[in-house]
Amino acid sequence: MPISSKTDNRRPKPLRRALAAAGVAVLLASPMTVAGPAVAADDAGKVVARVNGIDITEQDLDFAAGDFAAELSRVPEGQQQKILIDVLVDLHLFAAEAEKAGLDKTPFFERRYAFLKARALRNAYFKDKIESAVTDEELKKIYDEEVGKIEPEDEVRARHILVKTEDEAKTVVKELKDGKDFVELAKEKSLDPGTAPDGGDLGYFVAAGMVPEFSKAAFALKAGETSEPVESEFGWHVIKVEDRRKQELPKFDEVKDQIKRIVMQEKFGAELERLKGAAKIEILDAPAGDAPAAEPKKDEPAK
Repeated sequence: MPISSKTDNRRPKPLRRALAAAGVAVLLASPMTVAGPAVAADDAGKVVARVNGIDITEQDLDFAAGDFAAELSRVPEGQQQKILIDVLVDLHLFAAEAEKAGLDKTPFFERRYAFLKARALRNAYFKDKIESAVTDEELKKIYDEEVGKIEPEDEVRARHILVKTEDEAKTVVKELKDGKDFVELAKEKSLDPGTAPDGGDLGYFVAAGMVPEFSKAAFALKAGETSEPVESEFGWHVIKVEDRRKQELPKFDEVKDQIKRIVMQEKFGAELERLKGAAKIEILDAPAGDAPAAEPKKDEPAK
């Protein structure tokens, strides 16, 4: 029964919003993932296979793993290296045949090669000049500044028993007053399939995490108190509050990687603006739908 939101209530809202926004920006702007290769950039690692005298190294496996990440996610981890080696063996065999056929001399191949080289260089620049420039000290400073701005919200830990009618809820209240155990009664009578097996346990939540009627009743109770019947769009609830506290803030290690993505995205954007500002860029054939809006006539306000 979806009386609660499924958000991470332990993450402060300002930081949560920033991280969510940055997640989209990173996908659109950054050229590579945060995770680095298993083998150092200047170390090809050991040779794992050889095709007609051409070495296939651990670093080659890293490159292939990056290109085929989606496909590898469906393969058991213990089989991934074998599959990558097979892929690279096939790749070198076909590459050799393509060279024999002169396909590396065609205009199409040369343009494709130039594109792939430019992309690889961009990724190398990002890794060396942007990602490597982000320090733990910088991330910790940002974390401390952001966390310092947050006022932790009140939250409660509660259980509930959900029934269809007010009369059923009144019966539950009476049984509790007569000494029946809340946990056992929730397992027996609650219609909430998500919490009934756990004795109605909802864990900790903030007021915004539940429907308004439920939150108003829950936050009016002290720890150990049980409510009278409470109606919501899902039925009738009997609520027991087990604890009250201030919301816990996330630890640095829990959000470090997310903050790093934000910082890298900002650094990448700033560097891109610098490069664009120093470059001569000509868009010679923009799609019609992307044409700039016409200049407004004199004395006519821009729309």
